[in-house]
Amino acid sequence: MPLQLEIVTPEREAYSDTVDAVYCPGTEGEFGVLPHHAPLLSMLGVGELRIQKGGEVEYFAIAGGFVQVRPDKVVVMAELADLAAEIVLEAAEEARNEAERALAAGFDEPADLAQARAAMERALLRIRVAERRHREGPRQRR
Repeated sequence: MPLQLEIVTPEREAYSDTVDAVYCPGTEGEFGVLPHHAPLLSMLGVGELRIQKGGEVEYFAIAGGFVQVRPDKVVVMAELADLAAEIVLEAAEEARNEAERALAAGFDEPADLAQARAAMERALLRIRVAERRHREGPRQRR
């Protein structure tokens, strides 16, 4: 029995399809979901979400939000969800450079520092996911 997966952000529906398995970056570490999983509601951390479907593995850069698991469906509600194949590596590297410049400039407000650190974390995540995709392509499941 396949598992229905939906990944949504405040801006868009990033993914909707049936899959064989989903591996999510939780705040306490990665966890996997297979069909017939027990119901679960969990917070998402920052990291790679992996989807296994038909012998291939696809990656998303995921940051923040929640995941709701039911025996036949997984709904990921994330602040950021970028499919590896859609990440433009040059744009992610430029975002990292901008975050580095912002961090080097210093801050008067702690909130500004936190925002710059979050921007750096997201840029590095996108770079890591995009580089993996460029290096490996869609992977065959082992």
